[in-house]
Amino acid sequence: MDTLALLHASQLVTLAGPTRPRVGKELSDLGIIRDGGILIRDGRIESVGPSDEIERNLTGLTSQVSGAAKDLDVVDLSGRVALPGFVDAHTHLVFGGNRLDDFERRARGETYEQIAKAGGGIWSSVQKTRTASEEELFQLAKKRVDWFLKCGTTTLEAKSGYGLTLDDELKILRVMRRLNDETRLEVVPTFLGAHAVPRETVADEYVDLVINEMLPRVAQEKLAEFCDVFCERGYFEIEQSRKILTAAKKLGLKSRGHVDQLSNSGGAKLMAELGATTADHLEKTDEQGIAALKSANVQPVLLPGSVYALGSKEYPPAREMISADLAVVLATDFNPGSSPTPSMPMVLSLACTQMKMSPAEAITAATINAAYSLNRGDKIGSLESSKLANVAVFDCEDYRELAYWFGILQTHSVYVRGERV
Repeated sequence: MDTLALLHASQLVTLAGPTRPRVGKELSDLGIIRDGGILIRDGRIESVGPSDEIERNLTGLTSQVSGAAKDLDVVDLSGRVALPGFVDAHTHLVFGGNRLDDFERRARGETYEQIAKAGGGIWSSVQKTRTASEEELFQLAKKRVDWFLKCGTTTLEAKSGYGLTLDDELKILRVMRRLNDETRLEVVPTFLGAHAVPRETVADEYVDLVINEMLPRVAQEKLAEFCDVFCERGYFEIEQSRKILTAAKKLGLKSRGHVDQLSNSGGAKLMAELGATTADHLEKTDEQGIAALKSANVQPVLLPGSVYALGSKEYPPAREMISADLAVVLATDFNPGSSPTPSMPMVLSLACTQMKMSPAEAITAATINAAYSLNRGDKIGSLESSKLANVAVFDCEDYRELAYWFGILQTHSVYVRGERV
């Protein structure tokens, strides 16, 4: 058996706690072990504790098992911080090209809507993604996978939505499946065929295409775990979104939703009504929307990177959500148009400075709560016995430094299933 010991972390941030998403004051309980260590065997965590305790276990292990020492790797973390690999619960990983023109237009003062009407926005990425081959999209996404790993992310959710035809949406989802097979990052696939209405059709006709052709193929080929909808005026209205997510549920896909981002159109209430797993964005959500999410135990996924990149000042009401005992999640919203960052540490900084979350709350929202939002809380998101050994080690002594120092990569090493990547 392959055995790895990571010893002498200044703070081993375990996130040990109840086997459910954390709410309220629980968000601040990181389960820190000082001078902590982890014993890993065959890709899973065997034990965590003070380093001297782990070392005693190692002494017993090597004395009992003949030849064990040659299969044992001991790493001295030399007073660095170690925590669970980040779980990024909202990304748009697979797309062609970039949106540099949009970026420059926004710098000149144009709005999201103005850029879209001028041929930019989502449609620009759709055109570039449609013309790219599956192999080209894979190579582009593979490069981005390295970006995420270097930032300490070991699991992410990724959405389709830049194809908007049956073949192109399937192409994107197949790239995700290949990324799972050929890279060390775990990619959780979401079907977002309802990301925008294609120019060549009308909204209701496209909704029918999503429901009658796209969703059955996605389900048949088992290409996605979730279905998402951009529920917003000018994209998909409440009733259209309800029809799509209801059809997806019948095919075994769980629901997520881009809601209340540009306007308070009732998207949060719809996610509650449908019993969705998450409601994402929520910049415009009000008290009623928050109450609805709480009543249905829907997890809010907050995306401060997109607010920042769009030049907006209206961040999601994180403090109100925490006060309402919602199991808040933080994610990058990595995409070419409105949040071109793979950096969860940058998102932690924005959460603390702009949404007034504490560093501890932000860490919890980016690890164990995010893991539960992807139905993986029993496997990842904390450093506890029997969980996968996904560990991120950072060149700092205090976990608060991850949000404090921004614009610099502090990652020292990243382990996925016990192997350094």
